[in-house]
Amino acid sequence: MSYQNILITKEGPIGIAQLNRPKVLNALNSETMIELVNAFEEFDKDQSVNVIILTGGQNVFAAGADLKEMAQATPVDLVLGRRFELWDRIRKISKPIIAAVSGYCLGGGNELAMNCDIIIASETATFGQPEVNVGIMPGAGGTQRLTRAVGKYRSMEMILTGKSISAEEALRIGLVNKIVPVESLMDEAKKIASEIASKPPISVRAAKEAIVRAQDTTLEVGLEFERRAFYLLFATEDGKEGMKAFLEKRKPVFKGK
Repeated sequence: MSYQNILITKEGPIGIAQLNRPKVLNALNSETMIELVNAFEEFDKDQSVNVIILTGGQNVFAAGADLKEMAQATPVDLVLGRRFELWDRIRKISKPIIAAVSGYCLGGGNELAMNCDIIIASETATFGQPEVNVGIMPGAGGTQRLTRAVGKYRSMEMILTGKSISAEEALRIGLVNKIVPVESLMDEAKKIASEIASKPPISVRAAKEAIVRAQDTTLEVGLEFERRAFYLLFATEDGKEGMKAFLEKRKPVFKGK
């Protein structure tokens, strides 16, 4: 499948998607989101891919939604366009997604990063939800995911003032996992991706799903889901191989079965 607004590559078990609209700071229009979701789903089906990296390159991640596309939209246009159904499909990707963020990560860009599972930021990264500055508000999960990530008070401040925060502040409040120099951003993302890709893929998938469930349900329901997934892994070949290798003091050979 060919794409106009994103670049797709594979490096061993790592699938890489790069937003590629530099002239508009990788603004997220409908066409770009359709391509991105399709690429994610293709990676999810590809058994040779274990981890996905999403980036915008060294200069900018995504400066937000494409306001040229949205400025004249009516509520009916937005409903019929099913814009946010695409974001729901990202949530259903079973493989871990690492966001490698440099430069502006604002509005829809920040919401897109928060839809990923791990966020690695460069020293130049800037995060924010500035929608209030143009008379609207976050609509792709910003009010919900940001609140879950950093708490009510910080999300209130960021969303209601529209002010952005630095990578250092994002790390301090728990929005990102780590900060690295710009030139090391993709190397660090690939390092983490490779480490995850070396683990048994069924275990990784089950653990990701359990963690995602933890944000959406009660502790009791979450624990029940976790236990069922835990029991299931004892039926996998990788589960038996992993424990056998540990007892035999050797490196396990996982097959994804």
